[in-house]
Amino acid sequence: MGYSSIHLFFDDIEIGQVWESGGRTVTEADIANFAGFSGDFNPIHVDHAFAATTPFRRPIAHGFGVFSMASGLGVQSPPMRTIALLGVREWNFILPVFIGDTIRVRSDAVEKTLRGRGKRGEIIWHRAIVNQDGKVVQEGRIATLIECRPRPNLEPAAAHLSANGTV
Repeated sequence: MGYSSIHLFFDDIEIGQVWESGGRTVTEADIANFAGFSGDFNPIHVDHAFAATTPFRRPIAHGFGVFSMASGLGVQSPPMRTIALLGVREWNFILPVFIGDTIRVRSDAVEKTLRGRGKRGEIIWHRAIVNQDGKVVQEGRIATLIECRPRPNLEPAAAHLSANGTV
């Protein structure tokens, strides 16, 4: 599946624009699947009896699992012609996320730099993962590489002529 007409180019984004994703409710299956995928079976995530003895009193979602869910939410908010995730510039894990919490992602374009002779550009986003109570549970800055709108070919017509002067 390729990009559609709704996917934005680097050129379409202005610094200061903000988007908020739809919500996604974290399930016990999400936590179990992330534990299996990552190999992180820390009992604070997967053992209800153990988690009851912690300050949280119940299992918490893996921080990187929540980050991954938010990455998926951010793909469509805004829908971009993303070439690559270049890096996580900084990231903070602020509050726990529990089974039944619903998260959303706020994406704010904070910096743009043209790259690749104008064929692509780097955007620095401030992303905040917000729970159903409006509290920020994670936040930081990420960098993505985004496709630019195709530029018109500005080469002189003579460059396309053959040796005998024909096109």
